[in-house]
Amino acid sequence: MNIGQKLKQARAKACLTQEQAAEALGVARQTVSNWENSRSYPDVVAVLAMSDLYHVSLDELLKGDRKMIDHLEQSTDTVASRGRLARRITVLAYLVVWALVILVFWLGGRQDALGYSLVNLYLVLPVTTLAVSVVMGLDEGWRGVRWLMLLLLGLLYMLVPYATFSLANMASFGQLRLPEAAAMLPGILCAAAGMGIGCLVRRLKWKRAAKQ
Repeated sequence: MNIGQKLKQARAKACLTQEQAAEALGVARQTVSNWENSRSYPDVVAVLAMSDLYHVSLDELLKGDRKMIDHLEQSTDTVASRGRLARRITVLAYLVVWALVILVFWLGGRQDALGYSLVNLYLVLPVTTLAVSVVMGLDEGWRGVRWLMLLLLGLLYMLVPYATFSLANMASFGQLRLPEAAAMLPGILCAAAGMGIGCLVRRLKWKRAAKQ
């Protein structure tokens, strides 16, 4: 018996129609039909969700179906690759905004110091830091390095005023001062708030999915 037949049998034992199963899984009814008729294979997330929904073990669903196991291995590798790419794009997007904020200062932003500060230091930089850290909180793939990203975001946050106003002042007076580590705190707090929001949203989604 292939996995399509097993899924159909498990759904019937759970007393669910294809429409009900599709709604609980967040997919179209035709998708459930395609899985049950072996016209397509579910990914690993869908298999886990159906295992919970139908109250059947993964071993029962996958045992003996080599094609399905090969499909899951390939889809898992694809998902992991996409996750790594998404995380790289997240970091790159932040670095681009960070570099532009500094560049704007040296291209003329320093002529209107107040306007530059209000727009870039008190709006663009904190909003971007918050948004990026929310994404990091939502993505479980960041779990092992979130503390490191807090420090990195705090460091980059600190370097913006240092590479703009402080550097301009040092150039004017011929002095050299190192940045103060305490200046990282606003960036760290902003990033921590964003990651906290992201983690909270992710956990709420898990709880909602578990209740379905």
